[in-house]
Amino acid sequence: MSAILGLSAFYHDSAAALVVDGRVVAAAQEERFTRKKQDERFPTESVKYCLAEAGLTANDLDFVAFYEKPLTKFERLLETYLAFAPAGLKSFAQAMPLWLREKLFLRRAIRSGVGGTAPLVFPDHHQSHAASAFFPSPFDRAAILTLDGVGEWTTTSIGVGEGNRLRLTHELRFPHSLGLLYSAFTYYCGFKVNSGEYKLMGLAPYGKPVYADLIRSHLIDLKDDGSFRLNLAYFNFCQGLTMTSRRFHDLFGGPPRPPEGDLAQRHMDLAASIQMVTEEVVLRIGRHIHKTTGEKHLVMAGGVALNCVANGKLLREGPFDDIWIQPAAGDAGGALGAALFVWHQLLGKPREPDGQDAQSGSLLGPQFDSAHVARFLNGVEAPHHRFPTESDFVDHVAGLLAEGQIVGWFQGRMEFGPRALGARSILGDARSPQMQATMNLKIKFRESFRPFAPVVLREHASNWFGLSPDHESPYMLLVAQVRDGHHTAIPPELQEVMDRDPDLRHRVNVVRSTIPAVTHVDYSARVQTVDGTRNPRFAQLLRAFLGRTGCPVLVNTSFNVRGEPIVCTPQEAYRCFLATDMDALVLEDVVLHKSEMDPTLTGQEQQQYLAQFQLD
Repeated sequence: MSAILGLSAFYHDSAAALVVDGRVVAAAQEERFTRKKQDERFPTESVKYCLAEAGLTANDLDFVAFYEKPLTKFERLLETYLAFAPAGLKSFAQAMPLWLREKLFLRRAIRSGVGGTAPLVFPDHHQSHAASAFFPSPFDRAAILTLDGVGEWTTTSIGVGEGNRLRLTHELRFPHSLGLLYSAFTYYCGFKVNSGEYKLMGLAPYGKPVYADLIRSHLIDLKDDGSFRLNLAYFNFCQGLTMTSRRFHDLFGGPPRPPEGDLAQRHMDLAASIQMVTEEVVLRIGRHIHKTTGEKHLVMAGGVALNCVANGKLLREGPFDDIWIQPAAGDAGGALGAALFVWHQLLGKPREPDGQDAQSGSLLGPQFDSAHVARFLNGVEAPHHRFPTESDFVDHVAGLLAEGQIVGWFQGRMEFGPRALGARSILGDARSPQMQATMNLKIKFRESFRPFAPVVLREHASNWFGLSPDHESPYMLLVAQVRDGHHTAIPPELQEVMDRDPDLRHRVNVVRSTIPAVTHVDYSARVQTVDGTRNPRFAQLLRAFLGRTGCPVLVNTSFNVRGEPIVCTPQEAYRCFLATDMDALVLEDVVLHKSEMDPTLTGQEQQQYLAQFQLD
């Protein structure tokens, strides 16, 4: 037996992943255990979980792989600060203590945090991304594309994977970064860098790309092959504590939007503009890779690969037959990639893809059996219901959803990556015109403009969304249009109000299709397809809902409130259930109804629970 532990840490989304004899046994982000969103600290709890899942100790490990080369990254920081000195002095002073305290002594931190004496391996950051994309993919050979903010020096890399080997052939280097360009607009529009980019993507359909030409002419020099250079006069991320400079602010008409400030049409147009440019860059790079490699398939990773709108456009309009994207595409997935890189690339172990990816539905985290759930519920004296058969249980939950109830759905192993995929999900009826507003404001406590994702049985996906029957989207990483046949006409008088008044409230809740809760203002949807192989009970629930309603689509959003990591344990799910307006909670094979709970308890729990989380 050979066991390899992969780690990522000290930037954001620290994580651990364990590969045993080439199989991904466990993977989890540290935030799920510590309850600190995007926890960057050493993934102590994630390591404990991974080893326990496999029944191993640190002494059983053959290798420990860290997802990047810290000394090379330190070199980049020093060279950048020197190039901009003395302008970067304040940023330098903030960054150095952590480096001098921890990052420069990473070997010591790993030995202390993991234990054991296994050899340590340090792949490049983008090698880890590339390995996380190619090695679990269903393809024997594929082109590789990684895009993020920055690793050591690399911001974008391309290459080819074949069998058990990958080769990165070209790269773009810091400070010329598509991820940092997108994050600059995230910051400018008032959202938090490294976590608010998906909010900017969700805001984009409300605007028009009126600033796209300004971006192309002033900020980015984009070539036909997708390579580019940024005009650094408009940015401050090399030397300062902010992303944008005064020149950037002058170009786009004012200072950055304060967090939680009002969203104006200008911010929506800025979001639409940078999204358009991002899609253009990704499409050009994709076409260039296809032209130079001749590969039919593409795999992707890195934070920019979470831009599911750009991914969907690349699949629809690009030259590849199929695309596979690592579900944990950001830095957390680097832990998995580092471990797989050691197994296949360094040790030369074979890889035999069989047409199905090796990610196991990305359901790689902790699970809690029925006995654990029963002990917990009995301990808190919570009223709950069991059912004589699996069919009775699933049909009962489907009935609640068909009645318009919102259901917390806690099942099996927790997801690895940022998306809830049916293990730690909140579900609702996609046909309900009120569902989006209710979930946003009373369940998630988040911005009203944020769209929700549809989850659909794979065999019905192409009838409802613009996906080919040959394509699937099991990891919620592709955006497709709702089919025309499901569109609903908007009354002319309502359209006139929307055209005249940019207030988001007049646009968010307009019924545009027969599944309005998951139809964005541009008729797009971030689709998750479900099959009986990866998640059989979730597929069973969707089939029961289809049998009751004739609709195979539900709303699927992550089981958490704004500012909180996705729940990990039954205890966390129960508290979130009490603190929000969810109607029912499913914990493995039991169901709890809010109507049967003590209202005094739920009121007290809501105040205490929400006070814990910084609503970013």
